[in-house]
Order: sequence, then C-alpha cells, then structure tokens
Amino acid sequence: CHYFFYHLSTVRHQPEGLEQLQAQTKFTRKELQSLYRGFKNECPSGLVDEETFKSIYSQFFPQGDATTYAHFLFNAFDINRNGSIRFEDFVIGLSVLLRGSVTEKLNWAFNLYDINKDGYITKEEMLAIMTSIYDMMGTIDPNRTLLLLFLQKMDRNRDGVVTIEEFIETCQKDENIMSSMQLFENVI
Repeated sequence: CHYFFYHLSTVRHQPEGLEQLQAQTKFTRKELQSLYRGFKNECPSGLVDEETFKSIYSQFFPQGDATTYAHFLFNAFDINRNGSIRFEDFVIGLSVLLRGSVTEKLNWAFNLYDINKDGYITKEEMLAIMTSIYDMMGTIDPNRTLLLLFLQKMDRNRDGVVTIEEFIETCQKDENIMSSMQLFENVI
C-alpha cells in the first residue's frame, strides 16, 4: 500500500513507491517510513536544496565550520546534478553508506572525492575534501605531505590522477586506509 507517500496533495515531489525503494536499498519498510517522516519534517516540499542541507548538517558539527564539507556531500547525494536532493536520492545513498558492501562504500567515497565528476581524483580534490573535514571537526589543517604520499600510493600508474579502479584496489589492500574509511563514515 503506497498511501504513506501520497497523503499530501500539496507536495511538489512524490517519492517512488515503498516497495521499489525497499528493493533498491537495504532498509526495511518500517525504517523507510521512519526516514521519510524525518525527511518530510525537515523538508516538507519533499526536496532538499543545498542551503537547507548545509543548515541541517551544520547542527551536527557546532564545533567547526561544516559548510564546505556539506557542499561536497550535497553534490555526492545530488545524483541528477539539479541542485536538489529527493528522498529517493538521500535514502539510496544512506543505504550504501550504512549497509553497503566495502566496494559500494568505496564507489560512493570516490564519487565524493571526485568533485568535478570527471572520473579522476586529483591532489587538489583530495586536499579540498580533507581540508573541509578538518574545518568541520574544528581541528588543525591536514598534513599536506601525508596526503600527497597517500595519493602517490593510490596513483599506481603515476599519471598524477587516481581512477576509481586505483582507488578501490589501494583502499582494499591497505588497513590504514580502510580504518580511515571508518572515520569517513562517522562524518556522514
């Protein structure tokens, strides 16, 4: 029964049916209903724009400035690149981050780090994301030398950029990187 998603006639966007979202995610029907209630409470229109996303996200990190990281995170959730996040986009991304396989999580992380979405991570992109995380946590700037070594380790063919294959292969073989991925999950 899809009545849950269609009870407001004023909604500009009506999410897909519950069964379809259940099939696309690793959430139960009850969890999806609960997530939707929270989503609708914060965003009655059924869509989240970037400013709203930043405002909500900043509440979780009062000790630092979450604006830049929230911008990058918003772009990773905004699958259609249209400046807003639908409930479906949000819940599918959340499912990967919370319950996805290691490879699924790494794919999602690569998408976050690949700021311009050209299929490569550059040292500038890596530094921008890491700096935004440190800003958000209210701690000192990242060690640039360590970051460059980290990138060199990933850049297997030494062409100055990291592909998704290099990213996943390096991450899966390196315990330190995998433990830092846990840190990454904690700031979602």
